[in-house]
Amino acid sequence: MNTAIRSDVTNPGGRQVPIWALALPVLVVLVATSVGVAVVVAGRSSNTVWVAPAHARVGGTSPDFTTWDLVGKKVNLSSFGTRPVLLSFWATWCTPCLGEIPHFVAFQNQYREQGLQVIGISMDDGPKPVREFYQKFKMNYPVALGTEKLAEAYGGVLGLPVMFLIGRDGQVAAKYVGEVQMPVLEQEIKSLLQAK
Repeated sequence: MNTAIRSDVTNPGGRQVPIWALALPVLVVLVATSVGVAVVVAGRSSNTVWVAPAHARVGGTSPDFTTWDLVGKKVNLSSFGTRPVLLSFWATWCTPCLGEIPHFVAFQNQYREQGLQVIGISMDDGPKPVREFYQKFKMNYPVALGTEKLAEAYGGVLGLPVMFLIGRDGQVAAKYVGEVQMPVLEQEIKSLLQAK
């Protein structure tokens, strides 16, 4: 009995096939799979949410964060500089939240030139329903999916909607939990825009 490893194999046609020719397709599949996994992992790690170690409170500094909107564009709170920000935590299943969206679209249109920036943080489990609402309501401001870490930095989001008004100085000027009267909110926005 010969125990030596054969360097070739006989195929059904009687021809010998080198062993490397049999291993080549397996090697190609392994390399392609590895590259695919690396791309997915790299994509996930680059889209992780970063939140500064702080807690939002009225009169305190708003925690900075970096996340990504529904089209993959980076949203970084501090990148808005001295622009007042209306930060809205919401969800597609929250009826009062949906009633607010047309007002936020109008505020973004009306006060954009004066510096207002609306940012929506959806607390939905996935992006599909959020994208549908984004298109349906013609939302003209960045919307990102929220995380537990981001919600905790803003005092925990136990009920929706929750809104924060952040002044030019980065301080939390107001926090609203639940439905808010839009004229009251608009007056607060105007005050933030007038502050220098």
